[in-house]
Amino acid sequence: MNADPALLVKVGRFLDSLPFDGNGIVVAVSGGPDSVALLHVLLAWRSAPEKMPLVVAHLNHRLRGTESDADEEFVRHLHGSLLAAAVEKVDLRCAGIDVAARAESEGENLEDMARRLRYDWLAQVASETGMRWVATGHTADDQAETVLHRLLRGTGLAGLRGIAARRPLRSGVEVIRPMLAATRADVLAFLEQKGICARQDSSNLDPRFTRNRIRHELLPYLAQHYNPAISDILARLAVQAEQASEAIEDLARQLLAEAERPRAGRLLIFDRQRLAVAPRHLVREMFRLVWTREGWPLGAMGFEAWERLAAVAKGEESAVDLPGLVRACIQERVVQLELVI
Repeated sequence: MNADPALLVKVGRFLDSLPFDGNGIVVAVSGGPDSVALLHVLLAWRSAPEKMPLVVAHLNHRLRGTESDADEEFVRHLHGSLLAAAVEKVDLRCAGIDVAARAESEGENLEDMARRLRYDWLAQVASETGMRWVATGHTADDQAETVLHRLLRGTGLAGLRGIAARRPLRSGVEVIRPMLAATRADVLAFLEQKGICARQDSSNLDPRFTRNRIRHELLPYLAQHYNPAISDILARLAVQAEQASEAIEDLARQLLAEAERPRAGRLLIFDRQRLAVAPRHLVREMFRLVWTREGWPLGAMGFEAWERLAAVAKGEESAVDLPGLVRACIQERVVQLELVI
């Protein structure tokens, strides 16, 4: 290549920072522009000195009928074309899940269910194929949309972190977002330059979904009438929130180590005196770590619920019942937490 496209440069910079020791990558490919571009960039990046194993992974959510089936067929054809071009060490995994039926039976939000099932399946594919990494095609535009979406829903600092560049999926498997520094314009320019085709998901245009309205209405409006660099600003905010959150989380882990006492059966026990003198925001973050560790439902714990819990820790309330059937109460010199079954 005489001049590498911006997408190759940005993705290569991210990938070069990772500890690749012969570990392969599961590439989540929906058939859309972002994931198709990601696959081709990874193919270009891994070409020397030794080809890294890749697995093309496509999960058919069966949400759009024949269109979903056509996406799967497109990905299968794409993989076949790679084999025909003598591209080595690229395997294919496809599966189908009736996400709508699962969401209805379990009473979960459709988008949340689709996301959870997708990442669970991708982690499973990685484990089965001996891969350490799962790569998704999220871009800087997705980051801006995510931060704005969470801001509108009333998120705190942790929510402003947006999409993580990398995070654990399960033991020995991490998800990575190599294109998070690249824009959607970078993706489209790359595909056009290389003459690569991709599918278009019609559901991405459906105004019933809040994220679509943010993408097609709100962000363009803000860019036109307030600041053309709004997407860059939101992406930078996510980076700054990530850095601040990491520092706060480190302090919260230290507080947890100092305040927690041995369990008493199902009861979690914390020293009241230590929590009473700790900054309130660290107490909230400490309990957030506890919720994550215990596998208690985080989704229903909004700011008000964390504040009620902090009030108990500070001795301002004697007891509170929290979402997810968790009860917190003061008993003499300790704060007790219990999942009420």
